[in-house]
Amino acid sequence: MTVTIQRLSTVDADFSAKLKTLLAFEAAADENIERTVAGILADVKTRGDAAVIEYSNRFDRLAVTAMADLELSRGELEAALAGLPAERRAALEAAASRVRAYHERQKLDGWSYTEADGTLLGQMITPLDRVGLYVPGGKAAYPSSVLMNAIPAKVAGVKELIMVVPTPGGEKNPLVLAAACLAGVDRVFTIGGAQAVGALAYGTDSVPQVDKIVGPGNAYVATAKRRVFGIVGIDMVAGPSEILVVADGSGNPDWVAMDLFSQAEHDELAQSILICPDAAFIEQVQASIDKLLPSMPRQDTIRTSLNNRGAFILVRDMDEAVAIANRVAPEHLELALADPDPWVEKIHHAGAIFIGHYTSEALGDYCAGPNHVLPTSGSARFSSPLGVYDFQKRTSLIKVSKAGAQTLGRIAGTLADGEGLPAHAASARLRLEN
Repeated sequence: MTVTIQRLSTVDADFSAKLKTLLAFEAAADENIERTVAGILADVKTRGDAAVIEYSNRFDRLAVTAMADLELSRGELEAALAGLPAERRAALEAAASRVRAYHERQKLDGWSYTEADGTLLGQMITPLDRVGLYVPGGKAAYPSSVLMNAIPAKVAGVKELIMVVPTPGGEKNPLVLAAACLAGVDRVFTIGGAQAVGALAYGTDSVPQVDKIVGPGNAYVATAKRRVFGIVGIDMVAGPSEILVVADGSGNPDWVAMDLFSQAEHDELAQSILICPDAAFIEQVQASIDKLLPSMPRQDTIRTSLNNRGAFILVRDMDEAVAIANRVAPEHLELALADPDPWVEKIHHAGAIFIGHYTSEALGDYCAGPNHVLPTSGSARFSSPLGVYDFQKRTSLIKVSKAGAQTLGRIAGTLADGEGLPAHAASARLRLEN
């Protein structure tokens, strides 16, 4: 089966309409999922541990009778790390070190200044007390996700990090547990799904209530996170993974093809797009796709993704390519250019920018250092990658001096009168010296 990737060209009169259709993606609410999740969350809120145990046994094919059976000890995490093959442990440790070094630079510091009359104004930075980290389990094993979510939280100073990870059939992934050990996760519960989100959001006798829930999951997890938002904070409700490659024809078409594959293999809804002013290079990438795809273990998923949501976009020049990239606001943007640096500052909307031919997006997924939790579905127009700042709160500081109260009291009183709030006005004026 060949891959038939949609072709767009900016010279076509209907280009804008076609691009809008290509980018359109709305995760339609599934009424059955919504109803199921609502019921599970309500049950966990009411029955706590008993509900979590019941759903874990049902959905993960377990036979436990107590929450103690669903919590892992620190010793088990340490054993998982110690049991890794040397090369894999070294890779995990190197990735953790690089992620930590990058995020150490993101820490926010408080500040203040004092006005001439002695009034002090400022901002205090404090970490969240407790954060819940959801990690997919079963067939999906994402130790990189553990590092990317847990390390920024710990760098921020989060006091307690609670990880939940389902273990269908009792199968535990040692690489995930090893990553939790390296990242400094404090407690791990082998629970998943909407019941795990509910336990973290509402708290049970065994699972402490958290302040924020981060980490990826399936449709049930995403729906549950969306429903508990407001009770707790959440990182984001992410859409399918996506990559946009801007190429000038100077690179290796095999490299570009494989970079497109790297996102397409996530799932059938992932989106991979190539923008290029060189029509001949686009054909070379198509030939590379046809050549390389049969060797891919996940070729069926890649093929479906590229056929349904992939695209080759032919542009007049690089200025047009960058303009379209900003319109797309992709999660991952690769600048596969001979001289990419001058173009970086022209990019206004992207979750992460991968600069030059040697910077494959996959390096960012695992070990470059910056976070791989990125805004999707065009939300890079207003959102940022997950970072230390997501685990810190900003609190305003106001200390008004006696002299300052004379000035501010008159200003506030006048504005409060204008808003028709006499108690506000009186409160501001009571400290005035007549």
